[in-house]
Amino acid sequence: MQNKGLVKLFALLFGLVSIYQLSFTFKANQIEKEAKQFAQSKYTESSEIAAGELRYLDSLNNQEVYNMLGVKQFTYSDVKDNAMNLGLDLKGGINAIIEISVKDILKGLANNSKDPIFNQALEKAEELQKDSQDSYLESFYTAFDEIKGDTKLASPDIFANRTLSDDVKFNMSDDEVKSVITRKVDESIVSAFEVLRNRIDGFGVTSPNIQRLGNGGRILIELPGAKDKKRVVDIITKTAQLQFWETYNTQDLAGYLFQVNQRLVEAQKAKTETTEDATEQDEATEEVDSTSSVIENLTGQIENDSTDVRENVNPLGIQSIGQGGPVIGMFLAKDKDDILKKLNANRDLLPVEQRYAFFAWGKPADKDSEFVELYALKSNRDGEPELSGAVITDARQDYDQLNRPAVSMQMNAKGAKIWEAMTKVAYETRGNIAIVLDSTVYSAPGVSTGPISGGNSQISGSFTLEEATDLANVLRAGKLPASAEIVQADEVGPSLGQEAIDSGMVSFGLALLFVLLWMIFYYGKAGGFADIALLFNILLIFGVLSGLGAVLTLPGIAGIVLTIGISVDANVLIFERIREELAKGKDQKIAIKDGFANALSSILDANITTGLTALILFVFGTGPIKGFATTLIIGILTSLFTAIFITRLLIDWYVGRGGKLDFSTAITKGFLQNVNINFLGKRKIAYVISGILITAGIASLFTNKLDEGIDFVGGRTYQVRFAQSVSTEEVAKTLNDPAVFGSAEVKTIGNDNQLKISTKYKVDDNSTEADEEVQSKLYEALRTYLPDGITYQEFLDGSGDAKIGKMLSSKVSPTIADDIKKSSFWAILGSLVVVFLYILIRFKRWQFSLGAVAAVFHDVLIVLGIFSLAWKFMPFSMEIDQAFIAAILTVIGYSLNDTVVVFDRIREYLNEHTSWEFGKTINASLNSTLSRTLNTSLTTLVVLLAMFFLGADSLKGFLFALIVGVLVGTYSSLFIATPVMYDTAKKGDAAESLKKKVKEEEEEA
Repeated sequence: MQNKGLVKLFALLFGLVSIYQLSFTFKANQIEKEAKQFAQSKYTESSEIAAGELRYLDSLNNQEVYNMLGVKQFTYSDVKDNAMNLGLDLKGGINAIIEISVKDILKGLANNSKDPIFNQALEKAEELQKDSQDSYLESFYTAFDEIKGDTKLASPDIFANRTLSDDVKFNMSDDEVKSVITRKVDESIVSAFEVLRNRIDGFGVTSPNIQRLGNGGRILIELPGAKDKKRVVDIITKTAQLQFWETYNTQDLAGYLFQVNQRLVEAQKAKTETTEDATEQDEATEEVDSTSSVIENLTGQIENDSTDVRENVNPLGIQSIGQGGPVIGMFLAKDKDDILKKLNANRDLLPVEQRYAFFAWGKPADKDSEFVELYALKSNRDGEPELSGAVITDARQDYDQLNRPAVSMQMNAKGAKIWEAMTKVAYETRGNIAIVLDSTVYSAPGVSTGPISGGNSQISGSFTLEEATDLANVLRAGKLPASAEIVQADEVGPSLGQEAIDSGMVSFGLALLFVLLWMIFYYGKAGGFADIALLFNILLIFGVLSGLGAVLTLPGIAGIVLTIGISVDANVLIFERIREELAKGKDQKIAIKDGFANALSSILDANITTGLTALILFVFGTGPIKGFATTLIIGILTSLFTAIFITRLLIDWYVGRGGKLDFSTAITKGFLQNVNINFLGKRKIAYVISGILITAGIASLFTNKLDEGIDFVGGRTYQVRFAQSVSTEEVAKTLNDPAVFGSAEVKTIGNDNQLKISTKYKVDDNSTEADEEVQSKLYEALRTYLPDGITYQEFLDGSGDAKIGKMLSSKVSPTIADDIKKSSFWAILGSLVVVFLYILIRFKRWQFSLGAVAAVFHDVLIVLGIFSLAWKFMPFSMEIDQAFIAAILTVIGYSLNDTVVVFDRIREYLNEHTSWEFGKTINASLNSTLSRTLNTSLTTLVVLLAMFFLGADSLKGFLFALIVGVLVGTYSSLFIATPVMYDTAKKGDAAESLKKKVKEEEEEA
């Protein structure tokens, strides 16, 4: 091997850089362990421990905690930035797909048009979306074209308005307007993406991930380590419509409250046909002819707020009247909606100058507050405030004069000018200015020191420090251009994450130990050198992942473990070729040189085909599956480097010192070297066996079908752990009660005390209220199976030493499910097309491509058939979800890996043994690669079996698909791919042509 010095230099540099990167991970883990121990020594409650742990770590953010060989000091913040990032399934956290409402964007572009055709098209587009793969915008265009008549998109009542005057002209055709609107909608979604990214950046989690999905309005957000789902939802979906309004005061509108209340009293009396004397009623009315008398009369009644009093004396539910400031009155929070309906229905009682008053509720003192304040804001016919949050240029968490958490804001020049004018009026009239966020009044301060110049303002109120920080973050990032809805959400508890890490590391360690021992057992000292290269390969993989800032997930660990098999395969190919060269009587050094050279083609072809499927998986996958593809791609590259260069360096070093390598042991010497199996002679039997399996599988797919997960049909899934074993039948019967969900599936996951519960109850409702309702129903239904004393919140958190309750939850909307199906289909089809073309280009004959793709179809159909036949009685989940698609693509890659190695040997033998009959050449090629095929399959299977039996329950279905795929893939490379190639090539002169083509290629090379 030439340039050994350069290879050594690169190996040294790569190794040192990987150690450098991983040192931050070890240091971060050490500090976090200390933080946890500190919190546990001071607190007992799980929530207090978590909070104490965070406070401990926050205190270290800017302190130097790591001394790198006395050269550079790093703070804890630096250490965390450089440490390996763990994904949701390892660290716990929240994953969500947000959909920006294109309908809201269109309404905004049309200035909230009242045009009936426009609004009908919007509604019809929503209906079309239920059974369409088109985007909402495309459905809107379709709906509009169907009902438009003579109406044009460039109508002044639709898009030819003042807002779009520079872009849409009256004489433009609908197609021209569609082009403009498509661009504007895309710009709005990009704006929403930036707003969300800025909000998430200020949220405070490590390595958040946010990316746009396709060209629609969907955005993926991943927050490893996030635990407060409600807080995340608030930050993500809050529209942040900040407004500033002048207010009316108590004296202005207290009389109106009484007049409305009196009208309601009279309406109630008329309804119940009361016989009260009309004269007495008139006298009672005259007694309360001023604001002061209103207050006096109502105060006496509020103390006795019985149903009788509410209906006959105080139907508006006034709890108290304001004391002269901006608060008009106090009401019960539970009656808010009903009160606003009554006030708005009686606006004719308002004086003309107050006819456009806008009623708004204040922010309750806390979430459990029974009462809420009513404000009346000065508005005009259009209902627009004098000043909006668009003028805010900066916002930060601050403290008010009473040292309570608040939010300080800075406005731009235009906003500062309007703010100064508003505060001047408020100062001169002794009025107040309400600061309103998303229709809620947070504060309504007066101005006592004169007009406020410079554009500074502050929002104060009953904030917690966390609320003030989040609000400042949202205001600073800006408001979303349209409403945002969470259409898919995954929540993973950190306890599950720790178990995933523990089980993943155990399975990883055992599988690695077996592989290391097996290589020494089979190849002797050479196997030891391969082990050193393999360990170096693992170091490089983790180092590269850490250096790139990639997120390590549980499927990512599976990808790394699978990489062990790939790395072993490369060394096995090399060692088998060296053994063949030694068997020919060649000198040791020449045999090693020729062995590496002859194996190179097979190694590259096999890894490129696997890499292509991994690349497609990376493009089409999301979240953890993308992590699997990332580690697999990195693993393929590092495996090639270590197998081709590092193993070679070690072997050359040893041989150069006079060492002798047999590349076998006394037990394995000559193993499988003289076998002569007639594979082609058994192909018809193989065709029959495969035909039976595929037919049974297809029949089951039509009858038994597949267990489609919520990834594909939509719904909610919860993984719940109990203190003792529970019966799936009993739990299913409880949940299938019409009073609970009516329809639910219950399966055991791992042990008998852990269930996976899926339901499509309210599958079309993506609101947080629906999420809360489903979780509440689940808790109530399962209470009889839970230990006494577990509260609803403890159930949701899966907290406590016993870790009982909800461990994981997922939500997918039907619309997302359709898209996942579509992307999965294209991922599989794309991989087949890409591989077919690669093999066609590499081997120059379509027979090779046909054989390879036939084997892939064979493997995929058998895996699907087995899943269809077995999912109802297997003790683990066999749902068809995104992880299963990843498994199918990996099976495709593995099957092709095996097949390409065989095809490479066939091409080589066709050139070397030109006098052999075609069938003899094929059989000899299969027999000569049998040792490599079985070796690679065995080591890969052991790795997968270790993970299957010792790894996380959540990956059992994924690993089972891989195990079946490896077995079937090994079988198909021998009995399907090559025989199909043979049967199509032997007709006519195809075989002779194939030989001639191969010979020409070798001569050109």
